[in-house]
Amino acid sequence: MKCIFELSGEHPELPFAEVETFACIEEQGTQVAIAECPDPKACSKLAMAHTVMEYLGRCDPDESSIVSMLKTLSITTEQTFAARVRKMEDASPELSQLALERLIGSNIKGPVSLNAPEVEYRAIITASACYFGRVILTIDRGSYQCRNPMKRPFFHPGVMMPITARTLVNLSQAKVGDIICDPFCGTGGVLLEAELCGMKIIGSDMDPMMIEGCRKNLPDADLFLADATKLPLCDHSVDSVVTDLPYGHSVCIMADSMDQLYIDSLREIQRIVKPGGRCVIVTHVNIQTLAEKEFTVVKRFTQRIHKSLTRQIMILKSPEDNPPKTPIA
Repeated sequence: MKCIFELSGEHPELPFAEVETFACIEEQGTQVAIAECPDPKACSKLAMAHTVMEYLGRCDPDESSIVSMLKTLSITTEQTFAARVRKMEDASPELSQLALERLIGSNIKGPVSLNAPEVEYRAIITASACYFGRVILTIDRGSYQCRNPMKRPFFHPGVMMPITARTLVNLSQAKVGDIICDPFCGTGGVLLEAELCGMKIIGSDMDPMMIEGCRKNLPDADLFLADATKLPLCDHSVDSVVTDLPYGHSVCIMADSMDQLYIDSLREIQRIVKPGGRCVIVTHVNIQTLAEKEFTVVKRFTQRIHKSLTRQIMILKSPEDNPPKTPIA
């Protein structure tokens, strides 16, 4: 089905990359993507999107073009409906959202219900286009706030927020039932989002306090205390790795240096991931050159956290011909 994705503005690239894990994007606009999507309902797992709509039409962002499009569509419905409009930041200020909603509503035949409509028709207005569709689902982004790390049994400063953690899980392309491993699991934020998506989760950390706390947050998770450069896992035993590599001087590591930790951890991650598997690695320094020695770098993004901290997010693909590196017992 051809769909319209109304995206959040949290990052210029990540929302589109996340959509691409569920659909094939044909067109991009300001916080909007047009994509062919085999299973729109599965998109409820998206973190950086607001709504998913059945694509009905596209026209220039002016009243006469919108009326012409609606007359061509000739929409009639027996269900109660509402017409909604979202103006993106680059849309013309001369266009009134309320006037456009009334205009769209007057060109659809059917019973109107503004408070509890059975169906919602929605237009997204950008500087260059009006995208029009029927809402299939609305992403419950409020649920991420309910999972704020400060509300968990165990909290530690500097943890990743749920929206980012869910986005990383989605970027891994892991499916329901797949095994996701986080070898630097910390308080378990990534593992929690993976579990909610129906994946099997494995987590490890070198810090006993983190493992103990993570068990409080995820009592049923498979967790163990381990050096991420020497994981007690078999070759090719996990489908994906999603992790935030440590940084700074206060973290608990066994390696001689942070650089050596990155080198050895990447090598170990490549060992445990199945051939062709995807990994999503977050760092706070650029380690692309190191990653390229073990993986194919599919994409890399930067995400500014504050003036002195920028995340590097890499999507990596394990080699298809990835022979076992440890003896099989």
